[in-house]
Order: sequence, then structure tokens, then C-alpha cells
Amino acid sequence: MTSQVSSPAEQADGAVVGEQRTAVGAKGVRRLDRVIIRFAGDSGDGMQLTGDRFTSETASFGNDLSTLPNFPAEIRAPAGTLPGVSSFQLHFADHDILTPGDAPNVLVAMNPAALKANIGDLPRGAEIIVNTDEFTKRAMQKVGYDSSPLEDGSLDGYSLHPVPLTTLTVEALKEFDLTRKEAERSKNMFALGLLSWMYHRPTEGTEKFLRSKFARKPDIAAANIAAFRAGWNFGETTEDFAVSYEVAPAAKAFPPGVYRNISGNLALSYGLIAASRQADLPLYLGSYPITPASDILHELSRHKNFGVRTFQAEDEIAGIGAALGAAFGGSLAVTTTSGPGVALKSETIGLAVSLELPLLIVDIQRGGPSTGLPTKTEQADLLQAMYGRNGEAPVPVVAPRTPADCFDAALEAARIALTYRTPVFLLSDGYLANGSEPWRVPDLQELPDLTVRFAQGPNHALDDGTEVFWPYKRDPQTLARPWAVPGTPGLEHRIGGIEKQDGTGNISYDPANHDFMVRTRQAKIDGIDVPDVEVDDPDGAKALVLGWGSTYGPITAAVRRIRKEGGRIAQAHLRHLNPFPHNLGAVLERYDKVVVPEMNLGQLATLIRAKYLVDARSYNQVNGMPFKAEQLATALKEAIDD
Repeated sequence: MTSQVSSPAEQADGAVVGEQRTAVGAKGVRRLDRVIIRFAGDSGDGMQLTGDRFTSETASFGNDLSTLPNFPAEIRAPAGTLPGVSSFQLHFADHDILTPGDAPNVLVAMNPAALKANIGDLPRGAEIIVNTDEFTKRAMQKVGYDSSPLEDGSLDGYSLHPVPLTTLTVEALKEFDLTRKEAERSKNMFALGLLSWMYHRPTEGTEKFLRSKFARKPDIAAANIAAFRAGWNFGETTEDFAVSYEVAPAAKAFPPGVYRNISGNLALSYGLIAASRQADLPLYLGSYPITPASDILHELSRHKNFGVRTFQAEDEIAGIGAALGAAFGGSLAVTTTSGPGVALKSETIGLAVSLELPLLIVDIQRGGPSTGLPTKTEQADLLQAMYGRNGEAPVPVVAPRTPADCFDAALEAARIALTYRTPVFLLSDGYLANGSEPWRVPDLQELPDLTVRFAQGPNHALDDGTEVFWPYKRDPQTLARPWAVPGTPGLEHRIGGIEKQDGTGNISYDPANHDFMVRTRQAKIDGIDVPDVEVDDPDGAKALVLGWGSTYGPITAAVRRIRKEGGRIAQAHLRHLNPFPHNLGAVLERYDKVVVPEMNLGQLATLIRAKYLVDARSYNQVNGMPFKAEQLATALKEAIDD
């Protein structure tokens, strides 16, 4: 059987795979330092569940990992077609990794469509496990195969394992009172059992999960467990799999602590809950379901015990309107959406700017424009977040860089919103939202103090000595106005979208006052205290690669490759996009070349060029998928040598 080991040029994070083979009984065990597996099949084949379970067991084993779920936008895409293919890629290792990997070492293809859709990503020598039961003449013709790829020699460059997964699953479940169709649904668990044997994954967690998931249907739970065990036993007994693999825990990759596997949307949800607890405020989510943000609504609805209230509105406008009302009422208010929803929310975001109330707008970016690519990733909402409102309506923008970092980004967005009384954009994306990685559960003392002081009484003395409450009298340090909870005696004040008089908040059409208020709102955002951008430059490079958001993993992996080959390149990554870190201009001036990789057509590069007058070069991709490390490394080397 062909080895899993790929060439150094094919390593996703710049690591060269090492292996060691030992014998265990009649079969050998090959030790690897990293593996990339992709499960692929119809959207109804349970590939996301299979990948999730393999990931959970890998996380409990202690490997570092990174995942890339990839699925159609349709709830049930046409079976057996290329657009209907759903896949889940998992990269796990015994060392620190940053991406889901460029190319799978192993492909599990449940049907011809899955094989054809993914074969182009496989390096020569990769292992392919195919469900031969699905390779019927009709199924192959549906995706353009004139002859069987399992027999025509087109897969000779790979290590092919033809396995009748459906037949074996049905046979394993013949003692259960199930129809053939019901039994066939468990073939993903058979495949999971086989892969769990191949890579020595724990099994207890999966069996416990299945008992819990099908607690009301114990026969279905038992059947899935039986299929899972049958897959494991098949690997153990069949002669086709002569070798299994071990990937040791990544003991040196993690600081001491308690870890769990977490997706970006789950981490963001936990970050919002933590922020509300640290601020001692109820958390209110006003939202309308939209891919890929809906998981946040689903998760937060489970946590009423933490004072969380979730409102599924009839549309995007109602969702943010309710959230802004909750902010006026003294809650930590959040609205979640994706790019199309941001467009609908823009007027209310402008109202929040005018009212100067804390509000978190969580935008899980996806491919656009319009409906675009709902289940694919993109970074094309940056300029919309910056400028997508009428008038001068500045809003701070924060972006997480990894799935686990979504937790910290949520806390940071809440800090800015509460401290400066402003709406704040949090720009995640589909890659971060659905991807996962190990996350160290923080100690409570590590979390920031976000305590808020509401206005309690008069704050201004008139010329005659009368004490009154001015709703727009500002803190001299932050320029934030007081936050007065409705119903507090003596603090009644008018709100609305019409321009307000400085201090009093009365309606004002005075030109000079409008000029002053516009400049003051801008000065408040410009003066937000954000950390300096850190630069990774161990060798005194002349070129800098600058990124933001989810490009962090591929960029860092590409930088590691370049340095390993003797190249010199510096790296900086932005969390704060408005305002920029105060030292960013000085950083950019130090380098002869600045390259900005983005999953858009150059939005950050446009902002950098305009503000700092540097010749920032764009490297762009808008195909709905994250960058590959090798692709970025090649582009960055060309920029260095240019």
C-alpha cells in the first residue's frame, strides 16, 4: 500500500512528515506526525456528522487540529450530483498546526460524485476509500463518467481501497428490525468506525454520543453503534488494510490548561455570554436566521440560565430594531447576520450611531453579492461595515483570526461598545464559523472587567445653579455619553434619529452644532484605545505580509514555509480595522513591500493605501474557499523577489 507521506512541498503548515513503522500482531502500525482526511458524499450521507465525531475524538485524544466543513446551500441538494456533494476535511497533528490542510492524504468517497468533485485535490499516492455499492452505471453517468474510474486505470496513481460500505452495513444490521433504507443510513457510522480503527481514535465518546442523540429511539442508537463497531472490526480483520496509523498527542503545542474542541460560532456565543456576565448585564439577541450566522441564535437560545434572551424576529430590520431597543433598556444587545442582512440593517445601525448606544453587530461573512454563496466563505463585507450607512456614521470594526479567537473577539467588541457607547461590528466569516480547533477554557480571573456604571442622577449645573441631566454630556476621556436606563427618576430624555444638540440632546438644525456633533462622533471612534499591532519579524525582512480575519492561518503557514526555505518575510495581523492600531503607519513605513492577502478584491489594501499612502499590493481570492498555504507561499515569494 502506498505511504501516506507527501513531499515537503505538500505539507500544509511547513512541516515535513516523519514516520516510523512497528508491528502489532499481524498488522503494522505506521506513526505519522500529521494527517489530512476528507469525508465526502451526498448532503444526506451524514458527512458533517461523521467529520464532527472524528474531530471530537481527535480533540479528546490531544491532537492539534483544524477543520473545514464544506456543504451545499440547499437543505437537500440533488442526490448523486456534483452540486450536491458535502465534505468535511480534518487536519490533525502531533504539533502546532494552523490550517485544515492544502491536500487530503485520505479521501473517503461515498459515491461517484464525491470522488469526481474531490479527486483533483488529492496528491499522488493519497489513499482513497470508495463505497463501491454506489458506483452503478447510472450514478457514474450522472457525473460524467463514461467508464468506471475504479476499473479504467485512472486511479492507478493512488492507493485505492474499494469497500462495499452499504452492503457491509446492511449485513451488520440484519438482526435489527430495520428496512434496508433505514439500515443504509448507518453507512456513515461504518465508515467512521473504519477510519477510527485506521487512526487509533477513541470510540467511547462516539458511542456515548449516539446513545444520547437517539435516546428516544434506542433501536436506532443500537443500530448505529453496531454499524460503527462493524466498521472498526472490518478494519481489524480485512486484508485490504494491512497498516494502521498513529498520530501522537500534540503535548508541546498547548500551554497547560483545560481544552475542548470548539467552532467559531460556538466560541463567539460563549464570548458573548462571558461578556454579559463580566458586564453584569442581561444579554439580548435580536436576530433573523441566516446562513452562516444561525448557529449563534441556536446556541444562545439554550442559555436562559445565564440571563440570555433571544428573539427570532420576522425579518432583519425587526431583529436589529429589537436589539437597539434592548440596548436603550440597559442590556448588552447583539444582532447577528451575514452580508445581505447587514444591508437591511444599515439604517438602524446609523440610528445606533446617532443614539450613541452600545450594540454588537455580528456579521458572519459569506460569498456575495445578494444571496451569493450562503455556505461558502468570503471577506467582502469590510467596506460595507466601514461605510455602508448614509452620512458620516463611523463604527468600530473588530475581526477574529481563528475559530477559538472568536471568544476573545466577542469580549473585545463588547468592551469597545460598552466603554465608548457605540455600535461595533464583529466580522467573522463562514470559514471561522464552521471550522473548529482546540480552545483553552479561560480562568475567570483572566476575563476583563466590563462593569458598566449607569447614570443615576443629574450631571450638569445650569447657570442658575439648577442641577439637570444632560444625556449628551460626554466623558472627557472616552467622549462617551451617559447611559441612562429608562424609568430612572429625573433622567427622562428624548431619543431619535434627528440631529441632537450637544449636551442637552434636544433636536437641533443648527449647522454649527451638526458640524460639531459629526466631528465629535468621529473623534470618539478615532480615540478608541486599541493595542498596537505586533510584528513577527525575526530576520529584519524588507517585505511585510499584512492580513486580517481568517487569513491568519494560511498566511502564518505560508510564512513558516518561506522562512524554512531561507526566505525573509515579516508578518502582522490586524484585529482592529476601525480604528487601526496607532502604530500601524510607523510599521508600514519600515518595509519596502507590503502584501495584503484577502478573500475579496482588495478592500483592506484599498483602506491601507488611502490612509497611509503606501503601495500595498493585493493578493486576492474570491472562490468561496480559504487560501491554501502553498498557494500563498508561492505568491509571497514572487512578491519578495519582484
